[in-house]
Amino acid sequence: MSQNTTPATGRYRGLIISMSLFMALIFILLAFTFYASNVLERNAALADATHWVANDTQSLIKDIFDMQLSYGEDITSPHMKTVLSRLDETSKSIESILSAIEHAGIYHDSHGETHQLPKLTDSEAVAHLEIAREQWNALKPRVEAYLAVAGDITADSSTPLRLAGEQAKISSLAMNDALHELTFSVTRAAETQAGNIRIIQIIGVGAILVYFAVFILIVLRRLRQSDAETEAARQETTEIMQTVNTGLFLLDRDLNIGQQHSKALTDIIGTKRLGGENLTTVLRNRISDKDLDTTQKFIDQLYNPRVKEKLVDSLNPLNKVMIQRESENGTNENRYLDFKFSRVYEGKNIARILVNVNDISDAVRLEQRLEQERAQNDMQIEMLTTILNVNPTVISEFIDNTHKHIEKMNNTLKNPGSSQFELQNKTKSLYREMHSLKGEASALKLHSFTKIASEAENKLHALQNQATLSGNDFLPLTVHLDELLSLSNTITGLGERINTAARNMMNHGHQEVGAKTQEDYLRSETTQTTEQQETVNAKEELGAYLEQFAQDIAERQGKLVQLDTQGLEGQNIPARLKTVTKELSVQLLRNAIVHGIDSPAARVQNGKDEMGTVKVMIKTHAGDDNSDFIFSIEDDGKGIDYEAIRQRIIAKGTYTEDEVHAFEKSRLLNILFSSGFSTKDQADEDAGRGVGLDIVKDRVKEFGGKINVQSEEGQFCRFVIKLPM
Repeated sequence: MSQNTTPATGRYRGLIISMSLFMALIFILLAFTFYASNVLERNAALADATHWVANDTQSLIKDIFDMQLSYGEDITSPHMKTVLSRLDETSKSIESILSAIEHAGIYHDSHGETHQLPKLTDSEAVAHLEIAREQWNALKPRVEAYLAVAGDITADSSTPLRLAGEQAKISSLAMNDALHELTFSVTRAAETQAGNIRIIQIIGVGAILVYFAVFILIVLRRLRQSDAETEAARQETTEIMQTVNTGLFLLDRDLNIGQQHSKALTDIIGTKRLGGENLTTVLRNRISDKDLDTTQKFIDQLYNPRVKEKLVDSLNPLNKVMIQRESENGTNENRYLDFKFSRVYEGKNIARILVNVNDISDAVRLEQRLEQERAQNDMQIEMLTTILNVNPTVISEFIDNTHKHIEKMNNTLKNPGSSQFELQNKTKSLYREMHSLKGEASALKLHSFTKIASEAENKLHALQNQATLSGNDFLPLTVHLDELLSLSNTITGLGERINTAARNMMNHGHQEVGAKTQEDYLRSETTQTTEQQETVNAKEELGAYLEQFAQDIAERQGKLVQLDTQGLEGQNIPARLKTVTKELSVQLLRNAIVHGIDSPAARVQNGKDEMGTVKVMIKTHAGDDNSDFIFSIEDDGKGIDYEAIRQRIIAKGTYTEDEVHAFEKSRLLNILFSSGFSTKDQADEDAGRGVGLDIVKDRVKEFGGKINVQSEEGQFCRFVIKLPM
């Protein structure tokens, strides 16, 4: 069960604020201590500086008196050099330190460390410093005057030395007293300041301890209250999760299910151990590996903050997914589950994914049943529309031909041949019959037949490309044959119902309506069947049929086509050749429009009219021994592209490139009429299977006829079929 907790920043806001104040007090105290230490250090440096000046003053006076006692000694002696050098350094040191004290400057102690001296604020200390400065200003020029001539043996240094000594006697006592008092004042001020700092530190530490004690008492009381509220909320959540009918759980980045989930989840998924389990482990063997892999990638995208949740939700692979689980009686059953994923944020970060699972099996099955009924109704409406708009004789012939195609395919499937050659021939034969059936259905706009035939063609195409075949590979085709037979029975039943309704109308005295109904729907019953006739009128049989079919193909292919059927005027088709003529016309018409006629733009570019023309002609030729039935279809398109045929052969890899380029046109035409060969890249309802011309060749061979192909590149292509009558 999921647990709903208040965010930490809200629940512990008081604790966080109090701790922040506590840390702020400690920080302030530490900052003050650091500041105080700095102040004490500067005061100590000031005291050291005043003490240092006092010592330097004593050293300077001593050196002056030493020079007086040593007057007349060789100035180049080590003693004289040392004293003079020290006298110069001491003079400079006194000046430097006094200036640093006066201006709160930088002071370098005896250890070489640098200190920033504080500004003197005590009036007594300032007064003592002024006295020391005054005395030094009087002594300093005397010392500098002596040092200027002390090193010159040609100059008389006695007078400057005497004056420096006299001034040293006057200034030494005053400077010593002033510097002593200055040191004392500075030390006393530093001690006073240090005492104040200690008092402040003690008060600060005490305040912090008191605050901490109060803080602990208040915060603990608030935490107990907050914990009680949290426990109550957790209990409410627990009750909800025990009662809710959907499966709820949280999912982390590693696809691990949270320890708490709704009680209904175990019943929906069909397993009791879910908390802490990995979602992929739970779903493995329940859904396909492909869906499982897609689910992992989908959840990874949900954790990607740059991907919008609404956008990625449309890619949910577990939307209406079928899973297999064990039923109560121990058998496997299929259930349909709907997984919904929602992001759970902590601040602006995606913390977890909330998953909501619903068992929608009943709804899906109802939807499937309704979809089947809708498809059945659509199919019946489609068939009914065809029956009402097409000559009943054509419908009857289509049903008869469908049964013949199915019977042929059944006989082919029953063929006991088991060698690869025999199985390949079986595939080609099935492909021809199915493609022919699809062509007739497409001409009548019976899309239900076309769809099933296309699915069967896909399987046959896969078998053609399969390295080795076995008899079991053809078993799935029996399902499609049953579906086609069922559809033909359905359309037969609809026709019979219409005929029955028409008879009832006639029997109730509606003579005028009955006569019209009889004319429109019972023509096959009131007229002599085509099988009983010796010939049929070519224009009536093929004209309108091919015209509509041509426009349908052109529309699907994005072309403009007009069908010229003047060549059918006054011509008859022998009854025994009627079916094969229609079959050949369907295949050759599709071939002409798809492969021959160019697009309107291409035709204009080549100097032709936008609209292409396909001519259909029939004639008979009486010979000495026998008469021939001649059927031809000609288009004014681009003609046969022999180079495209060569490139397709090369792409198949059956022959080498040199061999293919050596082929004569007759050899290329033979390959063009072979099963599975097409120059179209993508197969569609009209072409691309490589079966249409194979059907033409097979049917012409079956009737003992001949095929003649005439073509001129960029001008026309004409197929002439000659069949013995």
